[in-house]
Amino acid sequence: MTIRIIGIIGILAVSLPTARADEQMIDAESFNDLGGWVVDQQSMDQMGSPYLMAHGLGEKVEDAQTRIQIAKGGKHRIWVRTRDWVGKWKDAQFKGPMKASGSPGIFYLKFDNRPLKTLFAEHGAEWHWQDGGTVNLTAGEHNLALEDLTGFNGRCDVILLSDKLDFIPGDSLGEIQALRDRLLPHQKEVQDKGDYDVVVIGGGMAGICTAITSARYGCKVAFIQDRPVLGGNNSSEVRVGLSGLIRQKPYSQIGNLVDQLDPVGHWTLWDANKRPELERSKEVKEIIGKHPEKKTHNAGAGSNYGDDKKLKFVLEEKNITLFLNTRANGVEMKNGRIASVIGQNIRTGEKMKVRGRIFVDCTGDGNIGALAGADYRIGRESKAQTQEELAPSVEDNLVMGTSVQWNTKMEKEDSDFPQTPWAIGFTSESCVPATRGDWDWETGSRLNHATQMEEIRDYALRIVFGNWSVLKNNPHPNWKKRFGKRRLNWVAYIGGKRESRRLMGEFVLKQQDIVEAKRYPDASVTTTWTIDLHYPKDPICACDAFQSTARHVKIKPYPIPYRCFYSRNVPNLMMAGRNISVTHVALGTVRVQRTTGMMGEVVGMANAIMKKRDCLPNDVYTSHLDELKKLMTEGVPGAPKSE
Repeated sequence: MTIRIIGIIGILAVSLPTARADEQMIDAESFNDLGGWVVDQQSMDQMGSPYLMAHGLGEKVEDAQTRIQIAKGGKHRIWVRTRDWVGKWKDAQFKGPMKASGSPGIFYLKFDNRPLKTLFAEHGAEWHWQDGGTVNLTAGEHNLALEDLTGFNGRCDVILLSDKLDFIPGDSLGEIQALRDRLLPHQKEVQDKGDYDVVVIGGGMAGICTAITSARYGCKVAFIQDRPVLGGNNSSEVRVGLSGLIRQKPYSQIGNLVDQLDPVGHWTLWDANKRPELERSKEVKEIIGKHPEKKTHNAGAGSNYGDDKKLKFVLEEKNITLFLNTRANGVEMKNGRIASVIGQNIRTGEKMKVRGRIFVDCTGDGNIGALAGADYRIGRESKAQTQEELAPSVEDNLVMGTSVQWNTKMEKEDSDFPQTPWAIGFTSESCVPATRGDWDWETGSRLNHATQMEEIRDYALRIVFGNWSVLKNNPHPNWKKRFGKRRLNWVAYIGGKRESRRLMGEFVLKQQDIVEAKRYPDASVTTTWTIDLHYPKDPICACDAFQSTARHVKIKPYPIPYRCFYSRNVPNLMMAGRNISVTHVALGTVRVQRTTGMMGEVVGMANAIMKKRDCLPNDVYTSHLDELKKLMTEGVPGAPKSE
């Protein structure tokens, strides 16, 4: 089998940076050895590049290192693009527990194992160039390293060396891009990766099922994912279990592929309407008895989420070319349609282009749709707009938040955890005495989750670390016994998103369609989860909301119209996942991952018809709906049939 993967870190070859003799620009994420640092691409569209972060949970991470070549020896001025990530909360407007002091993300820059005198990321709330002073470098090869000092999420974007000692780089994104164009010319080049029947962007359950289904019907598929693993929220990086029921009427074979991809078995067929019944079943009890680690639905062990299994299934499809570690951040349009997508490798910065007939936005954030000018909504529609019972009287930007989950591990001996004056200032009365953070550790309900992810995630980190510090360091008589031997084991740094942009299709699904069980001729994927809407919970401490409450409206299984899966104004754009064409209220039921995976199956079937008939998504509804119904009745080829 020929493995066609572009961008996997394990096989990535990064050449030594080359530039003019007197200047060099080194992206931190391009370091040959990342050590204990991690690549964060979540704000790449806003700041122009990914960055490295020292996510050590309070323990210093290993140095990130690379080799650089100095052509012209002598004194060089050093500039580092970084930030004090809690700097915002040092502002005078923040009081009490919201106020931050200290700088958790400090680090050194080292040349040949000798640190510069400058302490980086101590000041400056926004991304900026920090002057690192000068260093005398001989001509030849040198080792460059980032030395983390705290384990608390220090971050570095790029390092600039110049023998023009009075040179001051500009801070605007335009000025930084001009520097990149001049000093990293390989990032300007766009490699043409060819033509495809289908281009799928986003590697969560919806994207995986779209790509595999399309490929099994003979479509040539480009599959683009901006992380090193597949699975999205159901990956080891985020750790949200699969929810929702599969194989429901009217098409009981839809969901066969989702079941095939399930990382831990169908006993986790959680549905808010049927959860108690499932948990009491003999089969579930027997499996949990043999494998107790599988009981944890969210925030469990990384192995629960089956990263390798998902990758294996994708690689087995000869019609899929997989581009991991690739952020799709540009589109080219022709005659109102998407002609190609531009992607950028989050390690090397290299750009590529893939052309296609049909593009499927499975990003969750509707990124490709937004770039292409597709109609979209963010936030809650008003009751006057939708006539929904659960809609507010006035439209607003409130959304369901992002979860940053976490867990702890029991050890034989007591363990320490640092004081965190820069985190939320919990007390023994206001903290949450917990050993694991589940879905309800949710923030950002009034922010834009497509464009403000760094702030949303960083506030969540202040919550998790501040809360855990109190539990470990407060002399509460019962806490020593409960938390003394517990160590903070895992904290997500990739946010588990629920809602941002919703791309508007020919049909917009509403609450009344679901609760009144309105039937449409293009009924397809059956949603079974409750209308589950999250709202910020008022915390005991005087800080911003950091937990949520869920309000459920039970429903009967309801088939979603196919017309929710394609854009109403970009003819060759489809979507699967939480960014389909629904209202805020209707999103409450369709957003869980077994349901979004089934969306991918149906969109893949539509791609098969479009390849065969040389038509567009709307044509499948207007002219080939019976053919789609036949495929939905049969189920995805190669997936075990249900009885």
